Amino acid sequence: MDALQSFFSTQAAPIAIGVSIIALAYAIYLIITVLKQDAGDERMQEIAKAIQEGATAYLNRQTMTIAIFTVILFLIMAFVLPAGEHNDGVLTAVSFLIGAIFSTLAGYIGMSVSVRANVRTTEAAKKSLQAALSVAFKGGSVTGLAVVGLSLLGVGGFYYIFTSIFNIPVEAAPKLLVGFGFGASLVSLFARVGGGIFTKAADVGADIVGKVEKSIPEDDPRNPAVIADNVGDNVGDCAGMGADLFETYAVTLIAAMILAASTLSSQLGHAGIEYPLMLGSVAVIATIIGTFFIKLGKSRKIMKALYKGMIITGILSAIGFFFVNQLYIGDINIFYATLVGLGVTLFINIITEYYTSTEYEPVKRIAKSSETGAGTNIITGLAVGLESTFLPVILIVVGIFLAFYFGEASSLNNGIYGIAIAAVAMLSTTGMIIATDSYGPITDNAGGIAEMAELPEGVRNNTDALDAVGNTTKAVTKGYAIGSAALAALVLFQAYAEELSLNAPGADFTFDLIDHRLIIGLFLGGLLPFLFSSSCMQSVGKTAYKVVEEVRYQFRTKKGIMDGTQKPDYSRCVDIVTKSALKEMVFPGLLAVLSPLIVGYLLGPISLGGLLAGAIVGGLLLALQMCTGGGAWDNAKKYIEDGHHGGKGSESHKAAVVGDTVGDPFKDTAGPAINSLIKVINTIALIIAPMIAAMSVGL
Repeated sequence: MDALQSFFSTQAAPIAIGVSIIALAYAIYLIITVLKQDAGDERMQEIAKAIQEGATAYLNRQTMTIAIFTVILFLIMAFVLPAGEHNDGVLTAVSFLIGAIFSTLAGYIGMSVSVRANVRTTEAAKKSLQAALSVAFKGGSVTGLAVVGLSLLGVGGFYYIFTSIFNIPVEAAPKLLVGFGFGASLVSLFARVGGGIFTKAADVGADIVGKVEKSIPEDDPRNPAVIADNVGDNVGDCAGMGADLFETYAVTLIAAMILAASTLSSQLGHAGIEYPLMLGSVAVIATIIGTFFIKLGKSRKIMKALYKGMIITGILSAIGFFFVNQLYIGDINIFYATLVGLGVTLFINIITEYYTSTEYEPVKRIAKSSETGAGTNIITGLAVGLESTFLPVILIVVGIFLAFYFGEASSLNNGIYGIAIAAVAMLSTTGMIIATDSYGPITDNAGGIAEMAELPEGVRNNTDALDAVGNTTKAVTKGYAIGSAALAALVLFQAYAEELSLNAPGADFTFDLIDHRLIIGLFLGGLLPFLFSSSCMQSVGKTAYKVVEEVRYQFRTKKGIMDGTQKPDYSRCVDIVTKSALKEMVFPGLLAVLSPLIVGYLLGPISLGGLLAGAIVGGLLLALQMCTGGGAWDNAKKYIEDGHHGGKGSESHKAAVVGDTVGDPFKDTAGPAINSLIKVINTIALIIAPMIAAMSVGL
């Protein structure tokens, strides 16, 4: 046992690198498997090609915009950040650049496969529901494995380079990884905001004119905005969510390693620092195994099949965590903290499904309220969204309490490290969670292709069944992303506090509620998610207005669109939302990046701490309300379309479409983007902590 411990205690980074390569290799295998599937007839391929071209064009232009910000920030970090004992500024800047590149690459890989798996899922739906599920989930798994593979490769790879090649002490190396997390955060912020504006502006524009004004079905080929809508599913829910959880995964690992380096190095040496890397490695292997269990059972319930994969992944991860704990920590209480993280993952998925699935009371309540019009639908939807914050917050509070308790009860006597390890364990199954999320836009597109290609009803029934579950999995993933972001931000906040103390020994950095500086920061931090969300929502509204005007113009000037004698110009709507989304994402991005810098340098580290705390609490609640409420609105519309409360075309359906129109930017633009906002400001605070700590004591 001692020999085994000695071996593993020196090989965590190489193991993490090796596991990440296995994940990426398996992703390549899945890509080959998906692309071998039949892509359908010429009409199906024509539609799929239009979606591919639109998604690729948008992502290319978004990347160019992000690249400008990335290069500017790289130069600032390289030349403005202090050199330090280990040339901190340059190494942090380099890791920042690679973090941005890896996050972008993960998005490209996932989205490129998603826009090719969609038409193959449609073709597979001609055979059976199981065949279509298999293709869609394999396509989604590529995104999941690319995200965790590249994230683990970046964190583990840089840690290995810093400690083994540059001979930087293991206690100092984790701080240099913050740049990698910030690079991922920057891409996540822009991908979430830009992709969210794109997808919801196209969706809202298509629904207002198509469903409400023209009474034509969703994904009807006569709608000029239909291709933009299908493109948006991929740039928002695939590339955007991938970047979001890539960032959360990376910054949680890094924050846990920083905490271990600053508080536990005397007790555990480098074992405590490298322990999070091993947890991530074990869970990646568990995720790969879990993908083999996604199969329909006798019940033919798709959500049950997906949960089977999640549960297998969680159980295998827990078993692996036990052995890793024995090798690295040797205290059962820290293992219990990992179980807390896995438990939070399970229950937050269950809670979110309850509030967003068509099988449960909240969605049915909204659907029922649609019988009396759009007003009551919106009132009930808002009420459900507000109510939906209760159980997740209680769950997170219980998780924090238990993780802290186990950390304190351990031989380490460190409750914050217990919370950090619970957060790492929660994020460790990210690969499986993203796989189920990316399955959503693939099945959504598959249904759209079936509708536009006028395939038989049996095919559309299969794609509709997959799509209905896809709406739930997307909502569930957002709930998971919000919960994990809250825990990650809490760990980052603690790391920020530790950095202040380390860089100004003897100075008092107590965050006391009677300190006016903290109160100022709390109010500013609480305000930030609301101002940020307002900007995102207005951007969707302005862009959707342009889409509505364009769609109305085409219907007005091309009289043959409705009878099928003329084809709509899909490219104009794609171009409108692309240009507008890229323009509109700049202000929210600057707001997130500049806020911590302005508060930190003008008001000091205590006010900045208040800003972080206020943004974490306010952002968590607002994001939960928006994402869960929006998901419930969406599925209430689906529930009515399935034949309840009058079905498609009824007054209830029209009211539900209005509610869904309101909920769309809630759940797919502003709500999810708050996650990135929270982590960006916390990561920037961690980077500038040494400088503002020194300034505050006149050094």
